[in-house]
Amino acid sequence: MTTTTPLRPATASELRTASARRTLCRAAFVAAATLALVSAAHAEDNQYSLWQQTKDHAAHIWDQGDSAIYLSGVAHHGRSTYTPQKLDELNEHAWGLGYGKTLRNDSGNDESLYGFVIKDSHRHPQYMAGYAYEWVFPIAKTGLEVGLGGTAMLMSRQDYFHSVPFPVPLPLASIGTQKGKIMFAYVPRLSSNKNNGDVLLIFGRIEM
Repeated sequence: MTTTTPLRPATASELRTASARRTLCRAAFVAAATLALVSAAHAEDNQYSLWQQTKDHAAHIWDQGDSAIYLSGVAHHGRSTYTPQKLDELNEHAWGLGYGKTLRNDSGNDESLYGFVIKDSHRHPQYMAGYAYEWVFPIAKTGLEVGLGGTAMLMSRQDYFHSVPFPVPLPLASIGTQKGKIMFAYVPRLSSNKNNGDVLLIFGRIEM
């Protein structure tokens, strides 16, 4: 037969200790929740601020930049990447037209917003819209300059994602004067497989 020890009533000191622990737990929970809410609010503020800064900067380029016409021409496919049979199928006359704004910023470099449509390698429309930044290097006493930079765009093609626009970053280069340039955008080889990437797009930009 087992015996049970009768429960001893808690003393006043033990009750105060338990009450203090509960109070500390509640305070810790409230502090943690408050910190989480404050952090989330700051994150939202930062995101909003970054988004607002981006919109303001884009508006500044569009309002202060010079109008520019884009004329496309050539999509050169790497001869060592594509088979002769594939090259016979592909279109390299990437005719197209675009419009945008280009701003020569305080650092002497070019920032551009643009929209562009060209005939892609399969002779379908390819739509592009994005932002470009080029560091500009004048060629002494010639009036010519070289630009090196990159572009981030949204692109829509029939052979990718059922024409749903997708983001594309590309390196960019140019040569010419401030008002008229030949420009080069390069699509790198995307894998070791043949017939994939390695395309140089050559086009012109004329500022009005």
